[in-house]
Amino acid sequence: MMKFVLLSIIRTYWFLVPKAGRRKCIFHTSCSNYVYEITRQKGFKPGMQSLLFRIRTCNPEFDIFTDQKTGRKRMLLRTGQIVDELEIAKRLM
Repeated sequence: MMKFVLLSIIRTYWFLVPKAGRRKCIFHTSCSNYVYEITRQKGFKPGMQSLLFRIRTCNPEFDIFTDQKTGRKRMLLRTGQIVDELEIAKRLM
């Protein structure tokens, strides 16, 4: 039941807020799309966990660097977490 409530909230957000009016996400998959897919596939609890993760980490305080071992770009979030190149929004690369 709660799964459908969360999915409905996200769909309502998509309907009410046009793409041009949404905050630009630092991740390759937007926060709302990411949370929607996790919730749809795995249920309410994983969906809420992914929502909380994105709320804590999706902010303009980050550094992008090149990993010396792999040569790949990485993003260091203010929380200390490191995000792989495939998860970083293309506009930031």
